[in-house]
Amino acid sequence: MKQVLSVLSIFLVSFSPVKTKKEVCVKNTLAIVRHEVVSISKNILTELKDGNAEKTWVVKEKKSGTVVLSQGIDHDGDALVDELIFEVTLGPNEVKEFVVSLGDETKSSPSALSTHSRLVPERIDDYAWENDLVAFRTYGPEAQRLVDEKQKGGTLSSGLDCWLKRVNYPVIDKWYKKYVDGGTYHKDDGEGYDPYHVGASRGCGGIGVWKNDSLYVSKNFVSSRRIAEGPLRNIFELTYAPWQADGSVVQETKRITIDLGEQLYKVEEIFSSDKRLPNITIGVTLHEKAGKVTVDERQGLFSYWESLDDSELGTAVIINPADVISHSDFRTKKKDLSQLYIIAKPQSGLTYYTGYAWKKAGAITSSEEWVNYLSTFSKRLNTPLTVTFK
Repeated sequence: MKQVLSVLSIFLVSFSPVKTKKEVCVKNTLAIVRHEVVSISKNILTELKDGNAEKTWVVKEKKSGTVVLSQGIDHDGDALVDELIFEVTLGPNEVKEFVVSLGDETKSSPSALSTHSRLVPERIDDYAWENDLVAFRTYGPEAQRLVDEKQKGGTLSSGLDCWLKRVNYPVIDKWYKKYVDGGTYHKDDGEGYDPYHVGASRGCGGIGVWKNDSLYVSKNFVSSRRIAEGPLRNIFELTYAPWQADGSVVQETKRITIDLGEQLYKVEEIFSSDKRLPNITIGVTLHEKAGKVTVDERQGLFSYWESLDDSELGTAVIINPADVISHSDFRTKKKDLSQLYIIAKPQSGLTYYTGYAWKKAGAITSSEEWVNYLSTFSKRLNTPLTVTFK
């Protein structure tokens, strides 16, 4: 009898229905419209797996049945999805329900908009990244080698450069091809261009250590690793050779996450040092020092709005106010060294957001609009969407 029961138990377990759907309730508790990315962790996803690796995740709005844009992310490189993200648009205080399933249902149409990043060996190892609104780059090992060996064409900087775009499709590959073919991305042919000067500055959101009235910084990154790329999110890491900060040896890795539809991207600084550091300082260049600085310490908002060629540009840093020691509107006659400094507490991991808005792109056209966008961005960070599962 016991053998019969055991066999029956195995039979029931083997053929019990596997749950392949999960309802997700997303609530906006702010009185503003929000277009954001919602994340579903691996723990939730494992409840829905059915052993068929060929099937894909599908996210639908429950009420309309509309398939929404989603992206699976493999954080550890084992070819399995560790996180599923999907886009939502919610009105003020709105609640929407979605259904996540693993099956062969119709996917959403491919998006013309996307995120993108890559190492650019054809341009002395730049690393460039973009979404539908903004684009950036920083400088790699080949650019440093040329400087170290006193050859032409190199760049020695760990500052972050803004590429000003005014189209919503990817431009990085197109602009670098223009460069390879003998053209230039420093001239605007209708899509945008690179007029932003970094030089010895931190550019837009680069970091260092402020001590004894000097900013200590790394040289160029030495290696890069792209973790995720897709229509909604791009993640990559840049690692730097150990660098000196007034006698301290600093180890640094920078993880960058850029989402579709955002003017700012996320920076996670991973730090260690052989001696305690006094701070980690984020810089925004002030260029000709003729622009407008706006600071709201309560919101962790640090902004600069300036004229640039025949248009205007806003740059900024948003950071958790609890992480900030102080800030400094630092002005000097030395070239490239006038900067807005955000001096943060020394810690092994520091997170902040940085980016820009270009007037010619049309979405944000004044300093007031820029600060309003940043204020709303800060509120969104402080009040995340509420996500519950059924």
